[in-house]
Amino acid sequence: MGTTASIRFAGESPAQSVLDALEEGFAGFDARFSLYRADSELSRLARGELALPKASEVVRASYVEALHWRSVTHDTFTPHRPDGVIDLTGIVKAQAMAAAVLLLRANGTADWLLNVGGDVVINGSNSGEPWRLGIVDPDDRLHLLCAIALDPGRTALASSGTAERGEHVWRSRSESAYRQVTVVADDIITADVWATAILAGGPSTLDLAVDEHGVDVIAVDTGGRVTASERMRRADGFAAL
Repeated sequence: MGTTASIRFAGESPAQSVLDALEEGFAGFDARFSLYRADSELSRLARGELALPKASEVVRASYVEALHWRSVTHDTFTPHRPDGVIDLTGIVKAQAMAAAVLLLRANGTADWLLNVGGDVVINGSNSGEPWRLGIVDPDDRLHLLCAIALDPGRTALASSGTAERGEHVWRSRSESAYRQVTVVADDIITADVWATAILAGGPSTLDLAVDEHGVDVIAVDTGGRVTASERMRRADGFAAL
């Protein structure tokens, strides 16, 4: 998937077998879905060497979930490139993280923070305190827009933007001028999909996400203007923006 994964344990680390299973899980997603690997199933699908009905059940299930999110986001999130080729890279990282979360919780691991390419899921606390995450300013990577505490009701944070990777999201609406979007939600797939959808769809998609789907958002447009939901406005440092 072209990124790195790390996990921090605030309490006792799980058994080595659990850590090995986590690593194997991410490696499996990478082997199947990475477009950086010519031999991956998704690469073969993109090249037309493999038809979707002949793809594995895992790939077909991922595609079905992506189609669901296309409907929820009013087509601003899509599993297709502009030329119609299936591309699941917008959701598979979050799916891999969600699988890791299930594994850790099934093994009773209490307090941890999982970070994959800057997207984060937390569980429990950081030595009795909430896990706190800084949201970077896209115009100055050494400066934070604000810092927000995650809690059991809001366990995931995901960002999508152009500051580090350039334009890599297909803008579905010309009105979108966002260059960075960060979403806090109950789970990582919801957070990740909405971050991508809002970057692609602009202010109307941000309003849809906040008003109808209850996520928290902070977005920065190309002129440096910051738009944020109410909870984000209460985050540490936001008043200084």
